[in-house]
Amino acid sequence: MAKTRAKVTIVGAGNVGHSAAQWMLSHRLADIVLVDVIEGMPQGKALDLTQAEPIEGIDLRITGTNGYDETAGSDVVVVVAGIARKPGMSREELLATNAGIVRGVAEQVTRRSPNAHLIVVTNPLDAMVYLAYKVSGFPPERVMGQSGALDSTRFRTFIAHALGVSVQDVAAIVIGAHSDTHMVPVASLATVGGIPLSRLLPADRIAALAERTRRGGAEIVGLLKTGSAFFAPGAAIAQMVEAILLDRKRVLPLSAYLTGQYGVRDLYVGVPAVLGAEGVERILDAPMDPSERAAFDAAVASIRETVALLKL
Repeated sequence: MAKTRAKVTIVGAGNVGHSAAQWMLSHRLADIVLVDVIEGMPQGKALDLTQAEPIEGIDLRITGTNGYDETAGSDVVVVVAGIARKPGMSREELLATNAGIVRGVAEQVTRRSPNAHLIVVTNPLDAMVYLAYKVSGFPPERVMGQSGALDSTRFRTFIAHALGVSVQDVAAIVIGAHSDTHMVPVASLATVGGIPLSRLLPADRIAALAERTRRGGAEIVGLLKTGSAFFAPGAAIAQMVEAILLDRKRVLPLSAYLTGQYGVRDLYVGVPAVLGAEGVERILDAPMDPSERAAFDAAVASIRETVALLKL
């Protein structure tokens, strides 16, 4: 009997969702279901992607839907649905709105795909992952958030461009909260071809690259005027999905459930982890210098404060 292909559902078929679908399709990872509340939109995008398959020589099934029945039996569910913060909207209002969306999505998809892995992308990310974990009832290793998987690729890009080297030779991670103010680029661990970054750039240049990383998403928003980043977020989602489906054991920074690591319990925080077929298989201890550790602790406090507002 032929092996059944993997199946990935993406809830939220806007720019990030369809970009993730395109990256996954190009990597030939799985059949894809695009879900969105806007009638016709996921169906149209699915049809458009399907019509590209002959060009790429790909035979995967791409489905667009406004419901959840087609998502049944998914191996991975990516939750992108949610709204961006609007002018005049408080953090509490954004949290309440997106919490309602994520709660509804988690209830629908977990009922139909009880063995799935959940990857949450909706902001405020670390709090939304915690909510999805609580609502789904899934073991925490199967619920995670995309945070440093995106933020770290920005840091690596900026370092590579500053030094005029290949991005493939740059290793760098970003941990902490997935927010402009509380993400922590761990510059003390960054290397280029195995050489510490501190040997290659002065401290002020490194600090500037770290700061640009923190505002990497805002920089794109400012340039686009209407909208936010989607190519890199989509690629980062595909990277995480690939690590799970192909059991790649990738070491990626992501929002994972802590049970005492870093002195933190019962909270989702961005940390480096081994990602494979079992989900978050192991959390790695990243050494930090004193200023980085202080920033990490501040990120944890910020996440805990936001989670408390959910009143779970």
